[in-house]
Amino acid sequence: MKDMFKMKSKSLILLAVVALAGLLPQSKATLTVNLGTASSFAILAASEITDVQVPPGGTSKIVTGDIGLSPATGASIGLTASQVIGGTIYTVAAAGPAGSVANAGLLTTATHDLGLAYTDAFTRPVPVANAFGVVDNQLGDATRGGLPLPSGVYSFGHAATANLIGTLTLDAGGDPNAVWIFKASSDLITASSSKVVFKDGVGSPCNVFWEVGSSATLGTLTAFVGNIMAYASVGLDTGATLDGSALAETAAVTLDHNTITVPTCVPEVSSFWPGACCASLFAWQWLVVWRRKAGRS
Repeated sequence: MKDMFKMKSKSLILLAVVALAGLLPQSKATLTVNLGTASSFAILAASEITDVQVPPGGTSKIVTGDIGLSPATGASIGLTASQVIGGTIYTVAAAGPAGSVANAGLLTTATHDLGLAYTDAFTRPVPVANAFGVVDNQLGDATRGGLPLPSGVYSFGHAATANLIGTLTLDAGGDPNAVWIFKASSDLITASSSKVVFKDGVGSPCNVFWEVGSSATLGTLTAFVGNIMAYASVGLDTGATLDGSALAETAAVTLDHNTITVPTCVPEVSSFWPGACCASLFAWQWLVVWRRKAGRS
């Protein structure tokens, strides 16, 4: 009976180990980029923020997300509080649009965090197959025969016409937490009416990052997703929309009848520890039962 108890005890321990192994977090091909305090901003710029004015005011709308300008003063912000529906306009000093909030400390931290995020994306290694070079429309599905891009790190250079002409489809492979990092060695330009979409609707703009070596320009009526981290400026042409953020490290963000929405980003929660506790409790309860039975025999 003791031998049988030992065998069954070992079997239970082995089952617990196997269960724990199955619950261990699996390594991801691409880790996300941490924007830190910059993640709450729809627009973060250094020199100015402009918007095309049609009386009685600006033409663009910030559905969610904050606005921040640093080190330039709030006098260089061409948005009003009524245009920023789900956020706050932050300035480095009292000068700024009515309703803005002076918080130089927050802006200093946010711009610092943006710099760290930019560097993180910049230093990510790119697989040879994901380096698209300087051909035209490197990002468009049509260039790949209609194939979407799976999660990963990609790079591309300057294009004669535009980096994206038409549609770019991102394939999360069923993983809502899939991450894409795009590294532009020069500029990022989209042609008019271009768009970025998720295959089968799976994926989040929270996990799409565009590291741009100079400036980014979204063409007229472009529908774009992701966090644009440009070393210089970010410009949205007439009617372009952005589900994500426009973050310009050293220059301006310019708007023209645009809509920007910062999505709600929920951190991924690991299922390892809850599962580990359940597996351990299961193994322990059965060991107790078998020891009692062994003691009676």
